[in-house]
Amino acid sequence: MKKKQLLIFVLSVLILVIFNKVFMSTFTKTNAFFARQALVNSEVIAPQKLFDKTWKIVSKEYYEPSLNHQNWERWKLHYQGKIKTDEDARVAIDSMIASLNEPYTRFMTKKDYEDLTTSITSKIYGIGVNIYSNSGKIEIFNVIPGTPADFAQLKQGDIITAVNGKDTSGMNVSDVATLVRGPENSVVELTVLRNGKKLTKKIKRKEIKIKTVKSSVVDNHIGYIQIVSFMSGTTPNEFMEALENTKNTDSLILDLRGNTGGLLDNAVFIADMFINEGTIVDIIYRNGYKKSIKAQDEHFPMKKPIVVLVNGASASASEILSGALKDYHRATLVGRKTFGKGLVQKVVPLPNQTGVNITIARYLTPSGTDINKLGIKPDVEIGNEFDFFTNSKDDIQLEKAKDILNDKTRVGSTKN
Repeated sequence: MKKKQLLIFVLSVLILVIFNKVFMSTFTKTNAFFARQALVNSEVIAPQKLFDKTWKIVSKEYYEPSLNHQNWERWKLHYQGKIKTDEDARVAIDSMIASLNEPYTRFMTKKDYEDLTTSITSKIYGIGVNIYSNSGKIEIFNVIPGTPADFAQLKQGDIITAVNGKDTSGMNVSDVATLVRGPENSVVELTVLRNGKKLTKKIKRKEIKIKTVKSSVVDNHIGYIQIVSFMSGTTPNEFMEALENTKNTDSLILDLRGNTGGLLDNAVFIADMFINEGTIVDIIYRNGYKKSIKAQDEHFPMKKPIVVLVNGASASASEILSGALKDYHRATLVGRKTFGKGLVQKVVPLPNQTGVNITIARYLTPSGTDINKLGIKPDVEIGNEFDFFTNSKDDIQLEKAKDILNDKTRVGSTKN
């Protein structure tokens, strides 16, 4: 299986298991963009006008002025007066954007856009189960404690055979997750198979808090912080909480494996916790304009030894953070070469509750390195490219990180 095909598979499994939804492997320009803009544009316009508006936005904002060395006007002329339905608009916009031959710029239907805004606001209304497809059957991977599913006594291993009476046979995980989610305080009926017996559960949906940062202490003295995604607006607060939970440790592991990116500001915020001064990332916009995002000097950065775990599914904002920490020799990178996504996206709300995710810039690490399609090579290459482990004893990348930090703390103790 080719790297990109495997990445798509890994991303799908990871996000469907964790969030029960398809996650985007892109990141937006800044959190502030979403603070300034209405998340959804509810204006209703004709499909032809939606196409024309999208054409204009891409023409003005796409990071590469030649738009893949083509006459962009030809698309407007080609579809003039031919778009009558929403489906016509989607097909025309998709065809136009495909001509850019760049995988991250994309049109988002109403459903796609709802999924994106849900990721950013960290709000999902459902019952609190993580599900996956096991030999074609939709099985509960785990039940989140304190959620409606927990109170309804759903269990890991339960097979969901129907949702509101609709048979789930032949359905994919995303479709089942959509059926399970719904308005807050509405009721969903699940039919589950447990040990050969059918059970029916009527469960009231509630808001399910999405956690993007997890923390623990390993070997009694090493802080372990896993950042699952940078997409959520709550990630900075969650990271600060994780630092508090691990404050009494003498070193730190940041696990970015499988983290496909998120909001640029989140990566910069976390990098700023560890870098005293200098550029964290350079953003190169259309026509070569460069914006350097600098570390802030209002605080004292954390001095603990750090190991960052990365792999082939660490992309985008993960590469901004790991690239900055590597360039300043602030952390040792362990694992496998990162994905190599050095492009920046901006989300533009469009009428009809749709949107376009458009590539507006590329970025360079502090040393001026363009990692797009190249990735970041770890200081210590070990393990497989896309492995995810539920048992830490099998995780040789994590074990290597612990060995490195144990060596560093022993050296530090000897010097003292």
